[in-house]
Amino acid sequence: MPTTTALSTDDQLGTRVHLLPQTSRLRALHTAMRDRTAGRDVFRHASESVFRMLIDTALDLLPHESHTVTTPVGATYDGLRPTPRLLGVSIVRAGESLEGPLRAACPDIRIGKILIQRDKQTKQPHLYRTWLPADIADNHVLLLEPMLATGGTALAALQLLIDQGVPEDNIIFINLTTVPEGISEVCRRYPKVHIVTSSIEQRLNEDAYMIPGMGDFGDRFFGTDAGAQ
Repeated sequence: MPTTTALSTDDQLGTRVHLLPQTSRLRALHTAMRDRTAGRDVFRHASESVFRMLIDTALDLLPHESHTVTTPVGATYDGLRPTPRLLGVSIVRAGESLEGPLRAACPDIRIGKILIQRDKQTKQPHLYRTWLPADIADNHVLLLEPMLATGGTALAALQLLIDQGVPEDNIIFINLTTVPEGISEVCRRYPKVHIVTSSIEQRLNEDAYMIPGMGDFGDRFFGTDAGAQ
């Protein structure tokens, strides 16, 4: 599994950047996703398995408070429960792939959406539409987007959330893979945002594709690529 060599990224690991433990299980799932011959069922199963790991890690970052319950045998258990109100926000369309695993972990969660697309001529992100709860500023937010590459779309989405009143340190950005360049941009502009990821790739190539990468995630997950099965 690729690891980062960027000093700025190393400085953030364990504080604002949370990389999943690089276990054999995780590496096997990444191998399945990265295989160019993998069918959609294999790709979706592997990615959703990793999404569940990412969501569990993100939920563990939330504040918790003491909460005592009585067990079925009449004993007491001194436990914990999360304290903040929580929302999900997916960046359409690839971010929608994380919604199912998030709902499985938090069945009653509300999920907003942001539609941002990069202009083919200027290469700049353009905000087309948002669907956000009116009380979003009163919540912690899990921002959902599988890929963090150049950071342009992520920065636009983060600024939108902040403009809506969400405190910067109440945002957890969940992505499947990223690169040092993307991490550096997000951490420079929004140093209080948490990033949860499963892989830090080697670099971006001249066409802004991640290396080694896994192709266009949205096309492969939703079956709109030419080789979809």
